[in-house]
Amino acid sequence: MPLERASGVLAHPTSFPGRHGIGDIGPAAFRFVDWLSLAGQRLWQVMPLGPTGFGDSPYASPSAFAGNPLLVSLDWLAGDGLLDEGDLAGAPDFHDWEVEYGRVIDFKLPMLRRAYDRFRAGAGAAQRPEFEAFCRAEAAWLDDYALFMAVKEAHSGAAWTAWQADIRRREPAAVETWRQRSKADIRYHQFVQFQFRRQWGELKRYANDRGVQIVGDIPIFVAHDSADTWAHRDLFRLDADGNPSVVAGVPPDPFSATGQLWGNPVYDWPANAATGYAWWVARIRAMLATVDIVRIDHFRGFAAAWVVPAGDETAAGGHWEAGPGAEIFAAIRAEVGDIPFIIEDLGVITSDVTALRDELGFPGMKVLQFAFEDDPDNPYLPHNYGKNDVVYTATHDNQTTIGWFHSRGEAERASVQRYLGRDGSDIAWDLIRVALASTASTAIVALQDVMRLGDEARMNTPGHPSGNWTWRFLPHQLHDGLAAGLGDLAGVYGRRSRPDREKGYNPYDYTVPDAVHALH
Repeated sequence: MPLERASGVLAHPTSFPGRHGIGDIGPAAFRFVDWLSLAGQRLWQVMPLGPTGFGDSPYASPSAFAGNPLLVSLDWLAGDGLLDEGDLAGAPDFHDWEVEYGRVIDFKLPMLRRAYDRFRAGAGAAQRPEFEAFCRAEAAWLDDYALFMAVKEAHSGAAWTAWQADIRRREPAAVETWRQRSKADIRYHQFVQFQFRRQWGELKRYANDRGVQIVGDIPIFVAHDSADTWAHRDLFRLDADGNPSVVAGVPPDPFSATGQLWGNPVYDWPANAATGYAWWVARIRAMLATVDIVRIDHFRGFAAAWVVPAGDETAAGGHWEAGPGAEIFAAIRAEVGDIPFIIEDLGVITSDVTALRDELGFPGMKVLQFAFEDDPDNPYLPHNYGKNDVVYTATHDNQTTIGWFHSRGEAERASVQRYLGRDGSDIAWDLIRVALASTASTAIVALQDVMRLGDEARMNTPGHPSGNWTWRFLPHQLHDGLAAGLGDLAGVYGRRSRPDREKGYNPYDYTVPDAVHALH
């Protein structure tokens, strides 16, 4: 499905300011949507919204369907009568500029338990019919997820392959025993997912009403220690004990002599095909309940994936194995309809990946930081883009543009300056301008680049298992001057909505809606 000419900003909700140590779906999220609207932006791209896993990564989640409990707004729960200011008054003195995940977890999860206990005791009674309807509607994934989390907690957080054998194998008697034994814990996890979906749904409606669509992110692979792998063992290549027989990775390249060993289990594609790709259809359907456009991370895995024998210490001994190709997307389209996809086609891209992308007509990605190597045929240079491309100043895996530019050698910096016709003194906005001016249908700019921040604001460094995903901005950094500048560029390069362009645009003729104030 072709994308309209538009621009947007990449920013994960965990980066928002707030008093509880991590950005959430509270007032700051609504203010960010207001800022996007003020800036003439029509897209907001987020990273995966699921619970975080190893290394606090949103790309290593215990569920491909669930929402992240840490994103649930405690202030909102207080407004619903499920918490009170006395509960929140004991919040630690969190850092304003970074997420300390351990301290946040130690504070927020007990608060969510307290909210659930109040709900169970009768508070928030008006929500009860909606909660029951949510549990019925989402039972296909929610029941397995809630049970998985309850059993995992009973096993002190151990991976499911270390559980007692009967529940590890999901023997029916064991499943029923654990469902009865863990009723309260199961209901708690269902309650948290209900609150996430309820709050996020309100935020999404608020954004859509202001002409902002949300671009979500779906990693192709799932974590081994996840409800998905445990509940659907037959869809993955696992041994008799549930351990992966092969794992996913990336082959050796000029940046890594041994490749990257991700460790995710690999799909048994014939088994998935035999179900009509039902799990994938359900996954996409669930995504569309929370976002408007779906970005597929590591799309090349649908053409062919790098498969490594389990137990190998590096990815060097792997090999390519064919994926399901266009067949899986035909199955999704038949069940869900046409879906606006963006695909991540970076890295080792072979002709089969390009052919699949073009056959499906999906927009691919262009990253400006990859462009400047004194080669006019470089596909990441704006003059080589097609209309069906999505250009980024940087992704969550890149340095910020300022950090990148100042880490380049003199020759590469000179190449950047020659191409842009600029001296590089405002390099972040130089790249923003060239991205928005390009022929690519969609331009996405990192919020850190809009704010002209260096690598202190970097979100993720691939290959570093810790210290990532922690960046937060301060309230004063998201100001109207940046919105005015970004809105001006969006207007100049035809990326604002047509009604805005026809009626004219005054970036300061704006008031914050009462709905935002009501959340305080």
